Amino acid sequence: MLVVKTYVAASTIEGVGVFAVEAIGKGSVVWRTDPTFDMLVPVAAYRSAEPPFKHLLQRHAYPSPDRPGFLVYEIDNGRFMNHADVPNTDFSAFGYGTAITDIRPDEELTCNYRQFYAGFGSRLAQGEDVFALS
Repeated sequence: MLVVKTYVAASTIEGVGVFAVEAIGKGSVVWRTDPTFDMLVPVAAYRSAEPPFKHLLQRHAYPSPDRPGFLVYEIDNGRFMNHADVPNTDFSAFGYGTAITDIRPDEELTCNYRQFYAGFGSRLAQGEDVFALS
């Protein structure tokens, strides 16, 4: 769950992204796990889902780093955070993300998906079912 004020808008990275409403200081927590806003979806439910729901999860969910067999689907703006190889947030510690630079109002928040999504990039680049091995 994002714990900073954000909005969703067009992104120069891809599609839409999540942007800061207010300045966020370096070291500030920007996101933390919250079971109210971070829905766990069994991979079995994903596999048997109707195509529109399956597509939604392929686009906005990721394998749970601490619950094998589940996907995390964030119901707040966090699901729109785009990947960057050099992001402005750090998600390497389980359960929360912090700003690693000062983030200006209207700046896009980015993260490196590889910090919490093992195998990110390899399966996506090959066009495979992104959760086939989850």
